[in-house]
Amino acid sequence: MRTGEPLPAVGDVLAALATGLWRWDNAAELVTLDAEAARLLGLPAEAITLTEAGARARFHPVDWNEVKPVVQLAASEGTIAELRMRVMDEQGRVLRTVRSRSKPSYDTESHSYQLVGTLQEVSEPPPGAASRTPVTGDWRRSREAFLLDAGRALAEARSTAEVLRVAAGLSMPGFSPDGLAVYGTQGDRLTLIGHHGHQSDDEGPSSAMSVDTDHPAAEVVRTGRAVYLSSPKDYRKRFPAWWPLAQGFGRQSWAFLPLVVAGRTIGAWMAAFTYRVSFTPDERSVLTTVARMLAQALSRAGAAESERELTDGLQRSMLPNLGPQIPGMTVAARYVPTGGGLQVGGDWYDMIPLPGGTSRTQPGGGRFALVIGDVQGHDVRAAGLMGQLRIALRAYASEGHRPDAVLSRASRFLYGMTSEEEAADLRFATCLYVEVDPATGVLDIARAGHPDPAIRMADGTVLTRPTAGGLPLGIDPDADYPTTRLALEPGETMLICTDGLIETGGHDLDTGWLRIRKILESHDGETSDLETLADALVQAVHGPSSHHMTGPLVDRREDDIAVLLLCRQGEGCGCGDQPAARTSVRRTVLTVAQAEPERVADARRQLKELLHDWSSEDQIDSAVLLVSEMVTNVLVHTDAEALLVAEMTGEAGSRRIRVEVTDCSDALPHKRQPGELASSGRGLMLMELLSDAWGVDPRGEGKSIWFELYEPDGAEPDGAEPSGSESDGSGEAETIIGT
Repeated sequence: MRTGEPLPAVGDVLAALATGLWRWDNAAELVTLDAEAARLLGLPAEAITLTEAGARARFHPVDWNEVKPVVQLAASEGTIAELRMRVMDEQGRVLRTVRSRSKPSYDTESHSYQLVGTLQEVSEPPPGAASRTPVTGDWRRSREAFLLDAGRALAEARSTAEVLRVAAGLSMPGFSPDGLAVYGTQGDRLTLIGHHGHQSDDEGPSSAMSVDTDHPAAEVVRTGRAVYLSSPKDYRKRFPAWWPLAQGFGRQSWAFLPLVVAGRTIGAWMAAFTYRVSFTPDERSVLTTVARMLAQALSRAGAAESERELTDGLQRSMLPNLGPQIPGMTVAARYVPTGGGLQVGGDWYDMIPLPGGTSRTQPGGGRFALVIGDVQGHDVRAAGLMGQLRIALRAYASEGHRPDAVLSRASRFLYGMTSEEEAADLRFATCLYVEVDPATGVLDIARAGHPDPAIRMADGTVLTRPTAGGLPLGIDPDADYPTTRLALEPGETMLICTDGLIETGGHDLDTGWLRIRKILESHDGETSDLETLADALVQAVHGPSSHHMTGPLVDRREDDIAVLLLCRQGEGCGCGDQPAARTSVRRTVLTVAQAEPERVADARRQLKELLHDWSSEDQIDSAVLLVSEMVTNVLVHTDAEALLVAEMTGEAGSRRIRVEVTDCSDALPHKRQPGELASSGRGLMLMELLSDAWGVDPRGEGKSIWFELYEPDGAEPDGAEPSGSESDGSGEAETIIGT
C-alpha cells in the first residue's frame, strides 16, 4: 500500500485476518453473517441471513446457553461481550472453536438484545491449562451450587448485621475474596456500613465520603457500572488519590460492584483479593449475581429494621405510662402484638387520672379509670383508629363524665369517624371502662361488647364478674351502656384483658377462661408480685414476654393481647409492702335488675364458683337452687332489683356460707301448704329442708332473706340459729317465695 492511498474496506481487512462480521437481532430472531463468518460456521463463503434457530444449530448447545447471561452482564457493565463457542457440523462433530467479541445493546423492557461483533477462529487451550485457572471443568457446577447456597443464606438474614455476616462467610468457587466492604448511600454521602478483613479503623477517610469523590465505590454509585481492577497498577493508574490508602491492605485485585434494587443504586460492594484475578466473564457473572442478591438482602433487612423501628415508636407513643403509685393499690399491664404485619394492632389499655372525688384528700390517691379495648383488625388502620379512640376516651373521662357517658360519647365518636366512602370498611371496638376509687375499692364498670373482668380473691378463689353491657363502640351512635358497681376487697386482684389472651392457642371463651383461672389460682401472693403474675399470664399463651411488650416471641401470636391487673393491697395479695397472709373470708356481690332476668343464671354461676372447693356437692346444688328461688322471687313479686351477697367464713372443713338477697318490698313471707298442682308456695319449704339456717330480716326499706350452710365436718358457729328457724319472718303475709 502506497502512502496516501485510501484505506481498504474494513471487511476486506478482517477477511484477510480470517475474521468475520456478524449481527444478531434477538427481537427479530435473525442472525446476519458476512462471507468469512459464514465460512467459520461451516456454511458456503457468502453473505447470508439465518434464523436464530438456524444459527443455534451451528453451535454446541452448552456454549449457546452461555450467550444470554454474558450479554446481560456486558450490557449492564458497558463492556465487550466475549464468548468462546464450538462450531458443530451436521454429524455433531466439532469443526473448530471461534471467539466472538461484540458490543451488546440490551432492552430491559422487552428483554431482547442486539449484538454486532466479530468471529475469529482460535485454537483450543492445551490439555491441563484450564486446571491452573479458577475456571476448571467443574467450575460451572460449583458456581451453581454456590449461588443456590448464597441465595438461601442471604434470603434468611433478617438484619443488616446478619446480611454482612453471611456475605463475609461466602466462599466463592475458585476465587474467594478475603476482604469485603459494603457502602450505602445517604443523600449525597457514601457511608461504610460494614466490612470484613479489615481493622475497625483501617478504612479511615473512606468510611464516609461524598458521592462526587474519586473513589472506586463512589464511581460505581454515580455510574451504576462495576469497576474491576486486576492489579495494583490498574488501581494506581485509575484512582491515584486513593491508592496510598488501598496499598496498605496488601491486596492484588479489586472488584467494586453496584448494589441495585428496582433500578435504583443503593450502594456499592467491594471484594478484594490477595492474588491476581483476571475477572473473566464467568468470574464477573458470579460477582454480579452475588451483588444482586446482596442488594436485595440489604434492602429487605433495611425495610425490616425500619418496620421494627416504626413499630417500637408506635407502641411507645400509644401505650401509656401507668403513672405514679396509687396508695393502697398496685397496677400492672402488658401488651403483646400479633405475629404478623407491623406488629401493631387495635388492642390498647390506658390509665386515666379523674378530676374531683373525695379520695383526692390523699396526695396521689385520687380516683382514676382503667380502660382496655380492642379495635377490629390488626392493620395500620386499626392502629390509627385505636390511637384516636384512646385520645377521645381520655378526653371524655378527663371532663368528669360517668363511665356510661364516657362509652356513649366514644361510640358516637367512632361511628362518626367512618365516612360514606368507608362504609364497606366499617370498624367497631370493644371496650371495658373501670372507674376506681382507691380509698374504698369501689369499681364502677361500663362494658361495650368486651369480656367480663375476673376477680382473684385473697384466698386464691377466682370468679368471673358478670357486668351489664352494651353493643361494641361504633355500631350504634345511640347505644346505652349501663354501669355495674363492684367492690374490690383488700387482698383481691382484678384482671381485665382482650380476647387475644383468652382465645389464642385454639381455645374458645370457656376453655380460655379455664386456662387463665389456673394461672390466677396458682399465683402465690406470699412469694409473687403483680408483675410476675402478668408475665405468667402472657407466657402461658406463647412463651416469655418482655416488660410492656417488645422483643421477639415465638410465632403463636394469633391476636393482639392487652392485659391489666389491679390489686387492692391487703392480706393475701402480696403486692404491698406489708407481709402477705391468707384470709379466711370469701365474698361476692351481684345485682340483678328487673330488666335482666337472664342474670339469674349469672347468680347461680357466681355462687357455684364461690363454692368451688366446698366439700359437699349436695350442699352446693342446694345453695344454687335456693339462690335461684330467692332472686327469681324478687323479680316476679317486686318492682326493684335484687342484691345478692354471699360470704364464706372459717377454715376449710369448718366453713359457713351465708347467702343474702335484699329487695325493697315490705311484704314478709310465711310458710304455706301448697297443693300438688300449685305453681308456687314451696320456697320456704325448700329453705327449711335444704339449709342449715334461714331467716328474714326487715330493713328500713324492704327486707333481706338469707340462708346458711355449714360444711359437714365442722360444728355450727356460735350463735347460729337452729335449722329451719323462721325468726323475723313468721306468719303475717302470704309467702312471696315461688318454686
